[in-house]
Amino acid sequence: MMKLNMTFDCVTLQKPIISAIIKKCVEATLAAEGITVPCEINVLVTNDNGIRAINQGSRGIDKPTDVLSFPMFQLEAGNPPEDWEDYMDPETELCPLGDMAISLERAIAQAKEFGHSTRREVGYLTIHSMLHLLGYDHLDEGPQKAQMRSREEAIAASIPRMQRD
Repeated sequence: MMKLNMTFDCVTLQKPIISAIIKKCVEATLAAEGITVPCEINVLVTNDNGIRAINQGSRGIDKPTDVLSFPMFQLEAGNPPEDWEDYMDPETELCPLGDMAISLERAIAQAKEFGHSTRREVGYLTIHSMLHLLGYDHLDEGPQKAQMRSREEAIAASIPRMQRD
């Protein structure tokens, strides 16, 4: 079981499609990482102005970005806890993994820049953010980044129509 709280604060006619892509990628990431505990994830789909404000407020960076991740816990990448009891919210009986914000405006621009679909870009950003919520990082240009990129590509490859075009 998973509870996905999705909010759109930008106008798009593709809301049902974007929602379905995000849900599919969240589920695929949880499955690929062996997460079987019931989880709760908050997703904000916004535009460049919205994500710029969040980036400024949370990181002190006054520019838009494609995705931001706010993990609830410091988990170890690729090594989820065997016992999730201490992570569970007793009121909801769910593990609140954290929050993500995706700039749909930036995803559309990057899809054009990289020569693939918006579907693929939104999916990739969702997988990327989910891995951050699960303890992955890419602060270094070495092993951490390589590990995260490898997981992103493997998970994306497991989802129909999510492979690189």
